[in-house]
Amino acid sequence: MAVKVLVVDDSSFFRRRVSEILEQDKDIDVIGFAVNGREAVDKARQLRPDVITMDVEMPVLDGISAVKEIMAANPTPILMFSSLTRDGATATLDALDAGALDFLPKKFEDIARNNEDAIKLLQNKVKEIGRRRLSRFSRPTTSINKPSVNKETAPRASITQPDRSFSRSAPPADTSAASVRASGKKYQIVAIGTSTGGPVALQTILTRLPANFPHPILLIQHMPAAFTPAFAARLNGLCKIQVKEAQQGDKLMPGTAYLAPGGQQMLIEGRGGNRTLRVFEDDSARITYKPSVDVTFASTAKAFQGDVLAVVLTGMGADGRDGARMLKQVGATIWAQDESTSVVYGMPQAVAAAGLASASIALNDVATRLVREIGCG
Repeated sequence: MAVKVLVVDDSSFFRRRVSEILEQDKDIDVIGFAVNGREAVDKARQLRPDVITMDVEMPVLDGISAVKEIMAANPTPILMFSSLTRDGATATLDALDAGALDFLPKKFEDIARNNEDAIKLLQNKVKEIGRRRLSRFSRPTTSINKPSVNKETAPRASITQPDRSFSRSAPPADTSAASVRASGKKYQIVAIGTSTGGPVALQTILTRLPANFPHPILLIQHMPAAFTPAFAARLNGLCKIQVKEAQQGDKLMPGTAYLAPGGQQMLIEGRGGNRTLRVFEDDSARITYKPSVDVTFASTAKAFQGDVLAVVLTGMGADGRDGARMLKQVGATIWAQDESTSVVYGMPQAVAAAGLASASIALNDVATRLVREIGCG
């Protein structure tokens, strides 16, 4: 059955362009259009699409407000289109916080090496998120515009994770985690890789970690270069641990999460207590993702051997599988997010299907399991 799509944009040219691209795929059917956010809310109720593509800036009702209303009344997978600017990044993160599942730049040449790749990427994203209908949704109580917390004295940030339940209900928060004991293994670093659905997943996990988390954390999120500074700043304002966009030469410090910059690769250099990050532009046509989970995981395996706890979260494709295999070969521990709480069960499924993951964990359980496994609770 074809994925039914509602295209929302105030530009007639862009509506037509998106529609033409989507309908080149026989598994996608554009069933309607909306020219502003208010019309989008009404047509979402009337047409019941499987996916909505949504512009951010529109008259009458903007895209972010439309997302909030749609997710409150008729939960639907929403793909945002955004400009690659600082304001565009902030607005897109606001939309994800409101319930949108993923985003793409409005300039298609910014998302792929050529026009054909850009077309396939849009089509595949729509089909992936359209395969999983949202059954219910509750908006998070933590404001994304919340001022930075005092890392020394503030209580742990309170966040109600949006319940993006799909074909079956997600496991209750922390139910399975409560019965799982720590393995007793010692670690030096945590590495987390993710893509589609990752911003909300990372926020859910990182806001629940204590300020005394004893190891550095590497974050690899598929995201454009214009977005990663704003995303790191947002996480830092919500978390008790420190979160920053990684920079060349950063020394790995406990209780600090380093977000790989968009469009670049992040590696580890040095030995012992002098390990630092190498961040560099990657013009290789051989590597699809920049940043790449595989690249960072492989570097982490070389630098820390088996003293690594790696987590692969929601995302399209299989990035992270090869890197996880290298980690597993040196004795590292690999976890994967479970299917029921993944926006797209691509990356974690690839790791689990290859027999590399020792645990498949619901999103709301990941932080609890991390704290217990690391021994900092």
